Amino acid sequence: MPQPTPPPTARRRRLGVELRRLRERADLTATQAAALLGATQSRVSNIEAGRYGVSADRVRTMARHYDCTDEPLVEALAALTGERRRGWWEEYRDILSPRALDLTEVEHHATALRVAHVINVPGLLQTPDHARALFGHTVPPLKPHEIEHRVSHRIKRQEVLHRDQPPPYTAIIHEAALRMRVGERATVRAQLHHLNEISELDHVTVTAIPFDSGPFHTSGQGIDYFHGPVRQLDTVQLDTDHGAELIDSPAQLERYGLILNRTSQAALPPAKTRDFIARLAQDL
Repeated sequence: MPQPTPPPTARRRRLGVELRRLRERADLTATQAAALLGATQSRVSNIEAGRYGVSADRVRTMARHYDCTDEPLVEALAALTGERRRGWWEEYRDILSPRALDLTEVEHHATALRVAHVINVPGLLQTPDHARALFGHTVPPLKPHEIEHRVSHRIKRQEVLHRDQPPPYTAIIHEAALRMRVGERATVRAQLHHLNEISELDHVTVTAIPFDSGPFHTSGQGIDYFHGPVRQLDTVQLDTDHGAELIDSPAQLERYGLILNRTSQAALPPAKTRDFIARLAQDL
């Protein structure tokens, strides 16, 4: 019996999306592109859908036929073809949703990360007990082993901040998230202490928005902005009721980049944020 074909990785799907965008900017149909490339229309469509892999040289050839002269973009697209091994997150393939795994893959390959959260502490900054308490309140309820799978996945994601060459990470957290009683009092206090400890890392910046800062520009959703090797390959993740939503359209990337910039203006600087968080912990 033939083995099922593994689903395409997030990077392969993104490569297909970008190749389709290049083709459409060149005002070519898939059939016309196939004729230029000496391929079939179905082959081009399958590459654009992420179902078929493509070599780096093939990507450069396609870009040339599509009149793309943006060399940094072309080389960044070619680099998306280079990874043959699937990531550690594949061990969760039958446990977690595909969206959760796509988020992990994009996060793993980001060159820098910026996040803004109003209700929850960002996942990469959560303690195991904080994460466990959060997953204990999902709808519908999770079974104990399902909670532990999600906690282990979340904690393993955090290795991105502790590897040899970690990406710069900036988090904007509203006071509402810092004061949210997630778990026992000791769990909340430990979470606040952890935020201050990890903010001491050179590549991690944590800033807080106090209630008395007043209104600030935000969508109200948790926003995670993942920078790619070139701006065109940035990705935004939004927290929604139905799970993580990944966005890569140029207009939306521009919009959420502006939202993050404006939100950051309402936040305390890092040193004052550490003092603010320390006071919150003392008040518990």
